[in-house]
Amino acid sequence: MMIRDLIRPLWTPGIIAAWLVMSAAWGWAGPYRPAAGIEGSHAIHMEDAAFMEWADDIVQYQVGENVDSTWQTPEKALGPAEGTSFDVVSLGAGGQITLSFDPPIRNGDGWDLAVFENGFEDTFLELAYVEVSSDGMVFVRFDSASLTPGPVTSFGTVDPTNIDGLAGKYRQGYGTPFDLEELSGKPEVQQGDVDLSAITHIRIVDVVGDGSYLDSSGQVIYDLYPTFGSAGFDLDAVGVSNGAPYPAGDWVEPEYPAEDGEPGFGSVNGCFINALGY
Repeated sequence: MMIRDLIRPLWTPGIIAAWLVMSAAWGWAGPYRPAAGIEGSHAIHMEDAAFMEWADDIVQYQVGENVDSTWQTPEKALGPAEGTSFDVVSLGAGGQITLSFDPPIRNGDGWDLAVFENGFEDTFLELAYVEVSSDGMVFVRFDSASLTPGPVTSFGTVDPTNIDGLAGKYRQGYGTPFDLEELSGKPEVQQGDVDLSAITHIRIVDVVGDGSYLDSSGQVIYDLYPTFGSAGFDLDAVGVSNGAPYPAGDWVEPEYPAEDGEPGFGSVNGCFINALGY
């Protein structure tokens, strides 16, 4: 079970609004896993021994807006991750790419695949949805969460602890891992339209950071906007493990608002939700 599965039921619209306001004002970290290299991070290094295969073919490349021809080479998404700023394909604003895998990806224990972007710094992040399919026709999307409190400029910052379930959470050289088991309850899987033991296609869909794209809870996803030349998600590679342990390391969740009945709830020094009128 991922941390968002534990957190999401507790986050009502009022609590989310309060968190966003206070985290922006006081610089609090978000509730999700931290950046690569920090204790408790789930970032997967491109040279991790768990990688068994990489994407081997391009099925579709639908380039979005604001991408120069230099960055429109989808074949750069094939094979192992390079971990550089330049050996990538840019999806463009709202663009997407579909990759195929042979042999198919299997749902093992732990993370099954990892997506690599080319962000050069831990908070210079461009994000994307990740979808999988076992026939290239019916796709199912991983749940996502974004608590970034407001619009982000072209050279602004996105705190990775406010992001979960979106590719691009980690800087270049480090992949964002995805566990196929998280999709087991989706209707497409339950109905047999997507077979998690034989995933043949992965689709990466750029998230435009202007506030028009939403996470699984209906919250706005903000990332760098606008961007030009190599706009949108810059895909380096997609690697496969077929199930591998997440990186070791303890991670301490940040403290959340006190619950009703606990000491300090609703007092001057207590729950900030009360202070904001929620």
